[in-house]
Amino acid sequence: MIASLHGSLASLTPDQAIVVVSGVGYRVMIPRNSVQAREGDEILLHTEMIVREDAITLFGFSTPAERDLFNLLTTVSGVGPKLALNIVGTMSLDGLRNAIASGHPEMLTRVPGIGKKLAEKIMFELKDKLKSGDGLVAVTMLSDVNKDVMDALAGLGYSIAEAQAALSAIPPETPEAFEERLRLALQYFV
Repeated sequence: MIASLHGSLASLTPDQAIVVVSGVGYRVMIPRNSVQAREGDEILLHTEMIVREDAITLFGFSTPAERDLFNLLTTVSGVGPKLALNIVGTMSLDGLRNAIASGHPEMLTRVPGIGKKLAEKIMFELKDKLKSGDGLVAVTMLSDVNKDVMDALAGLGYSIAEAQAALSAIPPETPEAFEERLRLALQYFV
């Protein structure tokens, strides 16, 4: 098994990278737009190797937490490696926890390839696996105002992960007013 690759980035597309290690180029599938490096840069990818009867595929992640989330998602029946990669590229671990804790499958249905039925299945199968005692960040519930801000940001074309990052950057003492929270969230992107 290949647990990580440390080498030179030879090629990068939104969903795959070619990493050259000791003269050998490895094609690695990555979450959409997750690698923030340029061709020629030295990078480290935490990988998971999936062996199927017709292919051996490497999936790469910027952090071990992303890889762990990917592995957790692939334990859900109906979620294969490509869909799990799509989820990791769209949602953060905290976002997935929020969706599960709040019981809102529509947060998961924003990920391309996930309908309401599969979102509910993911939530059901992962609710016990994503408890706060597992060494990961605890769940924080999204208020109705924050859900509205997330919807507004998604409507403006931001991904769920970007919207969650903008929400987490809002100071906790900020009033629960939609306009103010949206203004601060948009400032995050400036």
